[in-house]
Order: sequence, then C-alpha cells, then structure tokens
Amino acid sequence: MTHFKANASVIFTDHEGKQIDTFVIFDTDEVTGLTHINHENQRVPATNLVLHDKSVGDLHMPLADAFSFEMLSKLKEKYRRIDEEQKTLTLKPEKQTDTMYVLANAS
Repeated sequence: MTHFKANASVIFTDHEGKQIDTFVIFDTDEVTGLTHINHENQRVPATNLVLHDKSVGDLHMPLADAFSFEMLSKLKEKYRRIDEEQKTLTLKPEKQTDTMYVLANAS
C-alpha cells in the first residue's frame, strides 16, 4: 500500500479521468487505506493518487530547478526579517516630578 504523508503534494485522478493538483491534509489511514486530501475534503484510495512531479523526497519544489527555489527561499527570509522589525517608536512616559506647583488663588 502506498502511504502519503501530511502536506505531500499529490495529483488526484477522479472517476472521470481528470487530474487535479492538491495536497494531503492528514495522511493515509492504515486501517482503511484512504488518504484525506484537500480537494473537496475527500478520502480517496491511494491508487487514485500520484506524488507530484515536482516533489523531491518529502518536499514540494514549486520551481523548475533547485537554484531558483533556493533564491526564492532567501528572498522570503529577507522580507520576513524586514516585516518583523519594529516599525513604530515606542513612546516613553515623561519623567514625573514630585513638585507640585501652586497657582494663585482667584479672589
């Protein structure tokens, strides 16, 4: 039995022969042999699924080559760090003094 792990990118072939790119939500159930996929939240037999062509090991590589994938990863990390940086200044309260000014009494 073919066992698909959670988040694996797969190609689902429906009963009409249409192929649909989707991903595995959980994994393949050991008892029933059905795999829970994202497409219409279905549980389908592993015979209707094929690991996506762009999958390498357990990872899905959305780009044609590893170099492009690595460049995209570095750019994502760069902009993630920029987004995490604090954008506004934190205001500090003014230092309070214990001196109280007495104003002239109105007559």
